[in-house]
Order: sequence, then structure tokens, then C-alpha cells
Amino acid sequence: MIIVTGGAGFIGSALIAALNSRGIRDILVADELGCDQKWKNLRNLSFADYVEKDDFLRLVIDNKLTPAVEAVLHLGACSSTTETNASYFINNNYEYSKLLARWAADNNARFIYASSAATYGDGSAGFSDDEGEIHQLRPLNMYGYSKQLFDLWAKKNGLLKKIAGLKYFNVFGPNEYHKADMRSFVLKAFEQINATGKVRLFKSHKSEYKDGEQLRDFIYIKDAVEMTLFFLDNPKVNGLFNIGTATARNWNDLVKAVFDAMGKKPNIEYMDMPDSIRNQYQYYTCADITKLRNAGYKKPTTLLEDAIKDYVQNFLQKKEYLNY
Repeated sequence: MIIVTGGAGFIGSALIAALNSRGIRDILVADELGCDQKWKNLRNLSFADYVEKDDFLRLVIDNKLTPAVEAVLHLGACSSTTETNASYFINNNYEYSKLLARWAADNNARFIYASSAATYGDGSAGFSDDEGEIHQLRPLNMYGYSKQLFDLWAKKNGLLKKIAGLKYFNVFGPNEYHKADMRSFVLKAFEQINATGKVRLFKSHKSEYKDGEQLRDFIYIKDAVEMTLFFLDNPKVNGLFNIGTATARNWNDLVKAVFDAMGKKPNIEYMDMPDSIRNQYQYYTCADITKLRNAGYKKPTTLLEDAIKDYVQNFLQKKEYLNY
């Protein structure tokens, strides 16, 4: 059996869809469905059982998980960058992950978990996934810090030699519909265009970047899933790894690609960045995936324009969910 925590969420549900495409259905999904619409991500998927995250944790603590577990894909976490309850992040992201990692190690189950590019903070320390350098990183928000804490804990306790931690960059694609303010800007731009015919972007407040030319490493969900499953297929590949394209693209490129996919002429308006986020805003992110490539991952990543076209035309316009 394979366990997917956060299995009703964005990346988690996409992973289950990919496992289904391999004929794998002996999957236990753990999540917290709550009051949003992420339950809809599960409708196209096939799995053995579903359990709420608190009930799942009790099964782990009491060692009552049966049958034998082959792997744990730990995607469950609070990913809100605006959540202010630091204690919630500690309990939900850090302590939960520690318990599950210990259980997996004790039961010889493959453990693959979601770290985050948010651990890199403002990027001044670079974007290398070298485990020997992670102590220098300074995350800008509590979400990133909760992920950083677990990375450091896993390294200190020797677990990074046995498990894989994946630092996802800006992932976008189908099944993110429930994420409210945490949805990708591809989806937000699509909605803005439908509602107003234009897209609003933040102005640049640094002279070296023109408006809309702030840079991000945007990766399509299908590529992120392929990279994640590489670690399931290669259990001897362990440590921290970036999950990105190794190419930084600007917001203007992204928005123009959405307009093109919708068959519309670009109409972009620039607005001042709020003071509340101006000092924490990242002007550049780009994943260094040299380590991933050296580990044996050879597949190319999808060009941003092609990924957005697929997302817009085959999912957003059709209101479809991912189903491999």
C-alpha cells in the first residue's frame, strides 16, 4: 500500500492520478477535507480508503496501519503564507512530519515529503539544494520556516540519507481550484480576463526590474508529478532536491501566455505593491536542478507557454479535473 497525505490537495491528488495511470489503486488517502471544495479532486481517482488527518495520525502513533506500507508520499501541510498562528504550523507541519518520518523509518517504508522553495527566503543565499548549506537559509514566512525546521531536523537525525525531501517551486495546473488566495497566478489571470478583460500585475519597486518582469521558476503540475515519482521509482536517491524547471520567467510572459491560450489580445495593468508585502517580495527565484539531473532524472520540462495552453484549454475552459 502507498499512503498519500494531503491526497485531496493539489499536488497530492495529481500524484494519485499518476499512480492510477500505472494501475496502482492500493492507496490510502489522508487529508482534512474541511469546508472547501478540494473533495472534488478525489472524484476522478481510485484508492483503497480515505481517512481524516487526525485519525490517520492516531493510526500511526498506535502502529495500526495495515496492510504493509510500501511508501509514504507526505504532501499534507498548511501552505498558507498569510497564516499567522505559528503554533499551528509547528504542530501541523513540523511535529506531524517528524512522527510520520520516524514511523516510516521504523517500518521500512519509503518516505518522500514536500519541503518548499519558501525555505530559500529572499534568495540572497541562492537556490542550491545542497544539504550542507541549508543552515544558512532564512525563510520569510512561518510556512517556509516550518519546512526549514523539518529539513534541519531530518539532516541532524541522519534521515536525509534515507528519505527524499522535495523543494517545490511555483507549481501550477489543474486541481488547484480550491486553494483560494494560494492558487497560482495562471488561474487568477484566467479569472481576471474572464471578468474584466485585463490582468493586474504588481509594479516593480526595484530599478533593475521593469514592471511585470520580476522572475519566477514556474513548473507545471505534470512535470512536478513526474519528478516526484522519480523518487518513488529510485528509493536509493535520497536527500533534498529542488523541483522546478531551472528557468526563470517573468510575470508578463505568464500573463501573455494566458491571453494567447484564450485567444485574446494582452491587456495588462500595473498597480503599486502593498506596503505590507513590499519588503518580503521575491524578485527572482530559479531552481538549481543540477542535483536532480545528476541523480538520473532526464525528462525535459514543459515550456511555460505550452503548459499554460494545456491548462487553460483542456482544464480551465472545460472546468475539468486531472485524470491521467
